Amino acid sequence: MSEVEAVPAPGKGGAVARLSGRLKGYGIVWVTIALFILLTITTDPFLTEANLRNILDQQATLLIAASLATVAMIAGGFDISVSAVYVAVPLLALQVENATESVLLAVLVGVLAGLLLGVGNGLVVAVLKVNSFIGTLATSFMIFGAGYLISDRSILRPETDTFRKIARTRWFSLTTATWIALAVVVVTWLVLSRTRFGRHVYATGGNPEAARLAGVRVTGVTIAVFAFTGAAAGLAGVVSASRSVSAMPSDDFSFLFGVISAIVVGGTSIAGGEGGVWRTVFGAFFIAFMINGFNLHQVDPIWQRVIQGAVILAAVGIDAWARRRPTG
Repeated sequence: MSEVEAVPAPGKGGAVARLSGRLKGYGIVWVTIALFILLTITTDPFLTEANLRNILDQQATLLIAASLATVAMIAGGFDISVSAVYVAVPLLALQVENATESVLLAVLVGVLAGLLLGVGNGLVVAVLKVNSFIGTLATSFMIFGAGYLISDRSILRPETDTFRKIARTRWFSLTTATWIALAVVVVTWLVLSRTRFGRHVYATGGNPEAARLAGVRVTGVTIAVFAFTGAAAGLAGVVSASRSVSAMPSDDFSFLFGVISAIVVGGTSIAGGEGGVWRTVFGAFFIAFMINGFNLHQVDPIWQRVIQGAVILAAVGIDAWARRRPTG
């Protein structure tokens, strides 16, 4: 539904229109490829196996959460609580792991806790009719606070070596964190692009009233997308805790900024109804390549922030411009 294009008239003009549509529709692909080639030419350490594996590993937790947050945004939701769930849920998971020495139980509790927090967000938005930005901002502070209570304001560490292996084990030279992210991305993409639920997500974000009249259970879809986003953020938090071998309470929203950056730079509309998981993947790697290039060229971190902010602003501005532009 997000990739529907007008059929141009046959002939040379139609061919130009098709080419223009493809360039516009896949713009994030071309700029990511161009950046990759540029860094390959200008920076010797960039195209090394170690560097590329490091980029993949660093993006794993972000892609886990961003994939499902993309679905929520397509459905018209804006989940600010992603960072809070990402921070607080692994604290609960580690408490369970410390008490039971069961890594499987800890992971299940982490994902379930994220799912339940997501359901809560969905109910606030879909049933209480609170704006998703404001509602999830409010629940973020509650979840951050719960993290401090769960951990007693202390850094938590796993008791077993098995917990450390969740993200650090290597298969075919890639970490399990990378493989988990790949699995989440593929499953989410298939659900969004190949199922009735995916079509209902696009319909809900595009025009919820029309979707409701067409028989879409808009309330159920909204609750579901927030629930899945919460579960993904919880899983990402557990994977992160495994990789760093610790978890600590904080009020840090930086993970959220990374997730939103990947989504909007990828081209998913913040207004809902348009976008795709593959776009988020390319958006995430565009930003990752950019930051990696900055670091390899030793660009001042302050200038890195300025440029990243400008890129995000440009992405949102282009989306707003495209929506205002006449289609006829």
